[in-house]
Amino acid sequence: MTSETIALASDHGGVELKTIIRAELEKKGYEVLDLGTDGSASVDYPDFALAIAQALKEGRARRGVLFCGTGIGIAIAANRHAHVRAALVHDAFGARMARQHNDANVLVLGGRTIGLEVARDCVEIFLDTEFEGGRHARRVAKLAEYGER
Repeated sequence: MTSETIALASDHGGVELKTIIRAELEKKGYEVLDLGTDGSASVDYPDFALAIAQALKEGRARRGVLFCGTGIGIAIAANRHAHVRAALVHDAFGARMARQHNDANVLVLGGRTIGLEVARDCVEIFLDTEFEGGRHARRVAKLAEYGER
């Protein structure tokens, strides 16, 4: 069990997967900060990427998971924020590398492109994997530096 808060947000294309993942995270003891959306009505994914970015910046959560139809648009939107390192992944290896090598603080999944079992694995691995630091820390520091320019 954990008391860590995980922020979740999605557009209409990812809301179904977000709802399932939310329930599973809560069963595992995570506090979930659900930033929407809650239905199938068409909404704009940049608004939900912004919601996650603000939650991270304000310290309401340390990590988050974003969902949209493919994950592409919401990942692009999230990475516009200098303090966000959002990684769109399609498998367990990608989820592991996003944390180990890139210190990603946001996992992005495509609600229409990834199967439920793979999505579950990705979330679990993302949350259980630590950043390796070392040679990777220099590269991650450059991401923050370049984001300030």
